[in-house]
Amino acid sequence: MTETATRTASTTDQTAEERELRIQLAAAYRLADRYGMSELTSTHISLRVPGTNMYLITQQGLLFDEVTASSLAKVDLQGNVVGSELTVNRAGVAIHGAILGARPDVNCVVHAHAPWATAVSSLECGLLPMTQAALRFNRQVAYHNYGRAATDPIECDLLAEDMGDKSVMLMRNHGLLTTGKTPGEAFVSAFYLEKACQFQILAQSAGQPLVFPSEELQRGEGRAAGGEERTWAALVRKLDREAPSYRD
Repeated sequence: MTETATRTASTTDQTAEERELRIQLAAAYRLADRYGMSELTSTHISLRVPGTNMYLITQQGLLFDEVTASSLAKVDLQGNVVGSELTVNRAGVAIHGAILGARPDVNCVVHAHAPWATAVSSLECGLLPMTQAALRFNRQVAYHNYGRAATDPIECDLLAEDMGDKSVMLMRNHGLLTTGKTPGEAFVSAFYLEKACQFQILAQSAGQPLVFPSEELQRGEGRAAGGEERTWAALVRKLDREAPSYRD
């Protein structure tokens, strides 16, 4: 593990609630790495600290499989690190701060340069309502055009405006962004959005006409949150069996 990875945030002022949040967020990083949603030290997952204007995010320079509960940085919505000397990625905190600041109903944000979602984000048609996984996101997909640097205040405003009240976003030519009230909700959404995009690219690559579900299903509402937490609990149990060091 790198020298940077050995630097950790102070636990002196952490409440039991914050400690549990750190464990949950560290689990999300480890699982994102296991399911192909990491990209070296780029991209991030964030988690709001309830009742504050602060959130948790990985410190700069860590691979997802190095993240632990104690290595996470705490920052305010302007991206200033609170309570430690850890450093953070400026583009990362700009993106996450913009969404968390604009959406008080959201606690967790996953941003990934996942390959299948990035491919679909670069198609004019975007995500098509052609599979069960895609129908999960009916009326819930926002789109944001690739533009200025992520740290540009104008870009942050546009990102929040394009997100609106949707739960997930395809960032054109860039990747995916999913939200949730919990890490489980946001992570499972990221998993299924990437899966929906994979199914679409595979079907389109066959060069044959596509078959779509009924118009009634295509017009329906997306999947309501709920089952994600059972799935998340199973994933955390798996992580505890195989790589429990994320709790450190």
